[in-house]
Amino acid sequence: MPLPQMTDEQRAEALKKAAETRRARAEVREQIKTGELSAKDVLARRGDPVVGKIRVAQFIQSFPGYGKAKAEKLMAEIGIPENRRLAGLGDNQAAKLVDALG
Repeated sequence: MPLPQMTDEQRAEALKKAAETRRARAEVREQIKTGELSAKDVLARRGDPVVGKIRVAQFIQSFPGYGKAKAEKLMAEIGIPENRRLAGLGDNQAAKLVDALG
């Protein structure tokens, strides 16, 4: 399937929108790092398109003390595939993440 043909204006608008979305996700992850948002707060908003598209691994790594290895280990313990996004988590998986991350 070929990519849709866009005008230069449409392409610029799409790039601008993508950058704003990435900035919003980075802001959520920064709020997690600073303690402004808890795991429960973020997971309650996983229906929000900005929050829901954050990868679970990035979400976990946003918490102090969690790097790539600890995030992968936690995801394996809970049974979350490595490419899963927050919107794709089931209620049980989300509850286990809240318990593990506090």
